Amino acid sequence: MSHSRNQAHEAPPAGPPSTQRITLQVNGTEKQLEVAPWTTLLDLLRETLGLTGTKKGCDHGQCGACTVLVNGKRINSCLTLAVMKDGAEVTTVEGLATGQTLHPLQEAFIEHDAFQCGYCTPGQICSAVGLLNEGKAKTVEDIRELMSGNLCRCGAYPNILAAIDQVRRAREGSGGP
Repeated sequence: MSHSRNQAHEAPPAGPPSTQRITLQVNGTEKQLEVAPWTTLLDLLRETLGLTGTKKGCDHGQCGACTVLVNGKRINSCLTLAVMKDGAEVTTVEGLATGQTLHPLQEAFIEHDAFQCGYCTPGQICSAVGLLNEGKAKTVEDIRELMSGNLCRCGAYPNILAAIDQVRRAREGSGGP
């Protein structure tokens, strides 16, 4: 019995594209990149761009070590596909300082000794910048709640809260306790 279709001439099923071209504004510099559709923003930042300040913690969005700012809002970069952020502005901990001048939160973290091992610190600082940009934190309790997605295994929470609250109060113009 002969087949009416010649299987030798059939095209193979189409698969996902191997790469996609995206443009990101990373720490103020435009980057044109070819990325696989399954590449996370975290892996793109660390492995392709060499921005290793952003940490890979749990890889499930539960620890906050991978927090970066996208268009000024804090996100877990381990849960975000890079292709989803085509055209976005991404700020990592490396992009917070202006030249040799640290961001006020970076200074406050140093002043308040708000880190021990330092692994969570970049995510804590980026999350805190996003939190202050949101303008919802009015008290230390607000900060505690709004930072609850960022874990510190060393337990530096009191110092982290003090650093963030200091910058929050300075922004509000009430430098006092």
